[in-house]
Amino acid sequence: MNKINGGNLFTIVNYIFLILLVLAIIYPLYYMFIISISDGGPVMRGEIGLLPKGINLDTYKVVLQDDSIMRSYANTILYTITGTAIGVSCTAICAYPLSRDYFFGKYLFTFMIIFTMFFDGGMIPNYLVVEKLGLVNTMWAIVLPPAINVWFMIIMRTFFQAIPESLHESAYMDGANDLTVFIKIVLPLSVPVIATISLFYAVMHWNSFFPALIYLTDNVKYPVQIILRNIVVMGDMSQHANIAGSTSSDFLVTAANIRYAVIFITILPIITVYPFIQRYFVKGIMVGSLKG
Repeated sequence: MNKINGGNLFTIVNYIFLILLVLAIIYPLYYMFIISISDGGPVMRGEIGLLPKGINLDTYKVVLQDDSIMRSYANTILYTITGTAIGVSCTAICAYPLSRDYFFGKYLFTFMIIFTMFFDGGMIPNYLVVEKLGLVNTMWAIVLPPAINVWFMIIMRTFFQAIPESLHESAYMDGANDLTVFIKIVLPLSVPVIATISLFYAVMHWNSFFPALIYLTDNVKYPVQIILRNIVVMGDMSQHANIAGSTSSDFLVTAANIRYAVIFITILPIITVYPFIQRYFVKGIMVGSLKG
């Protein structure tokens, strides 16, 4: 009876803790949203708490009509899609040979790759390399340098190593080569890790602003994170003066409304995509891949 009561008490405390943790995570997102749809007057007076006041979506209309924000948003989508595709492809191509025991020089190459995970040339040498390759002020300066993340490669290599060797042997007996095995057997069985690594790369590219700050000189090519940084961190609304202080009927759009609206539309795509990818974190498709 004491064990049962203790188990029930632990369950109750665990649920209470998880509920509080979820509320602590969700409330900042909720607060940003209600600020973005509230009237500018109550926002400036600090009257917004749990509920919005003067609900109106004019803030989002104003933001979506700003050319620089929408252009940078399109740039971010382009950089994220291209960078994720390149990153996942290069990571898989690098991870597969390192997962095979018969690959000559496997441990040497693994050491050389992992070495770069702990020791880096630094910002100036990296910039000089990008400059010498003629990539400055181009999209490729954003998507090519982080093409292979060593930690993501290790995760994918470990997953490849868990694929039963009998699948490779049966394919080789049927006349398949390594490329055929990689494309037709390994990749289809690796959907969970590919989806997971894709999400990691997508989040990395979507949230990245420092490479763009270093390598891009034309503000037309800026991602939305640079615009968000200028608005939130630097407080720079000079390029968006036409939207701060805008009015629509009786609704006042302030810089705070614009700031939170831009933040919300920036994080919305990742929040939307994540639930569709989440099932691959816990779902395995190796069960049943081998027939007795």
